[in-house]
Amino acid sequence: MEISMIKKTLLLLATTGLILALPVGRSFAEDKASKLETVATFTDAMPTGVTVARDGRIFINYPRWGDDVPFTVAELINGKAVAYPDAEINKADPANPAKSLISVQSVVVDPANRLWILDTAAPGFKPPLQGGAKLVAVDLATNKVVKTIVFPADVILKSTYVNDIRFDLTKGSEGVAYVTDSSLMGPGGIIVVDLASGKAFRRLSGDPSTSADKDFIAVIDGQRFMNRPKDGKPSKIQIASDGIAISPDGETLYYSAVSGRHLYSVPTAALLDQNVSGKQLAAKVKDLGLKGASDGLETDDQGRVYGGDYEHGSIRVFDKGKWSTLVHSREIQWPDTLSIAADGYLYFTANQLDKQAGFHQGVDMRKKPYKLLRIKIDAGPVLLKK
Repeated sequence: MEISMIKKTLLLLATTGLILALPVGRSFAEDKASKLETVATFTDAMPTGVTVARDGRIFINYPRWGDDVPFTVAELINGKAVAYPDAEINKADPANPAKSLISVQSVVVDPANRLWILDTAAPGFKPPLQGGAKLVAVDLATNKVVKTIVFPADVILKSTYVNDIRFDLTKGSEGVAYVTDSSLMGPGGIIVVDLASGKAFRRLSGDPSTSADKDFIAVIDGQRFMNRPKDGKPSKIQIASDGIAISPDGETLYYSAVSGRHLYSVPTAALLDQNVSGKQLAAKVKDLGLKGASDGLETDDQGRVYGGDYEHGSIRVFDKGKWSTLVHSREIQWPDTLSIAADGYLYFTANQLDKQAGFHQGVDMRKKPYKLLRIKIDAGPVLLKK
C-alpha cells in the first residue's frame, strides 16, 4: 500500500474513532488476557448486571427481553443463580407493578451494604408500566426489602429505559442516586434521586452528551451492528446514555451512550442544584474524548475510569488523561455492566448482546454459556458514605 493511501486510511479510522478504540499495547493485552478469570457461566437466560458485596456475595440480574426469565434478580450461590431476595417478589405482577420486580436492568451494592435493584418496568423495551419503574433496596444483613422508591411520573417518560445507577451517600440526609435513561427512541438523560424523600428530577434530558450519536454505527466481527429484523430493512441502533460512574470524591459524574464512543463528565454540584438552568448545566459538560464504544462504566478508588469496548472484546481504562487497554480477549463478547469489588477485582458480564435475533434477521446467534468474568486490578471500589 502506498504511503499516501496508508495516511488516508489512518485518517479515516481516526475520524470514525476506530483507531482509538483498537486495543493498544498488544503484548500487554495478551498477557492480561491470560489472567482473565471465569467466575460463573450461565446456560439459561442472558444476564446483564453484576455487583459484589464486601463479603464477596455476588448478585446478578436478567432483564425480561425475550428469554425465559423465571426470576429477574439472583444471588450466585455455589455458582448457581438463586432468586433474590425471594422467588415471590420476582414474579412480575403488571396489576401491581410497584410491589413486584418487572424487568430489572441493574443491581448495585451501595456503601451501606444494601443491594439496590433498578427495575425498568419495561419488559421487551415496551413503554414502562405506569408506577412500575423503581429502585428497591434490600438489606443484605436480613435479605429484606427496606425501601422502595417509585420514580415520579414526570421523570419516567413513555420512552424512558432506566439503565444503570451510582450512589453518593454523603449528599443530603440519606444520600443521592444518579440513574441513566438509555432510551432507544426518546431523550436520554440523568435522573437524580434523593434517597430520603424519593424525590427525583431529570437533568441533561435530550442533551447531545446523553444522546445517541446520530452518525454512529458500531462494527463488530467485521459487520456493521444494526437492527436487522427478519422481515424489514436494517436500521441504526440508537441507544442513549447508559454507562455511569462517579469519582472517588463524589464531585464528578461520568457517563456515555451505548451508541457512541465519547466519554462525558459533569460536576455533580451542578447536577444537584436545580437553580442551575439546563443551558448552564450543559455548558459545564466536558467531552473527555474517544474511549471506544462501551455499554458499562466504572471507577476505582484511585480515580481511574473503566469502560468496556464491545467492538473489540476489550476492557479499557482512562488514567491521567489517556486510555489504554486493560485486557483484550475473545472471551469478552459484549462486556456489559462493570463492577469493582472490595477483593480488588473488576467484574463484568460477557453476554453476547449483539448476537440476539433482532440484529441477525431473526436468527439467535448467541452461543451459551454466557459468562461472568473478572480481572485483578490494584484498586478498590468507590465508597461515598458519611
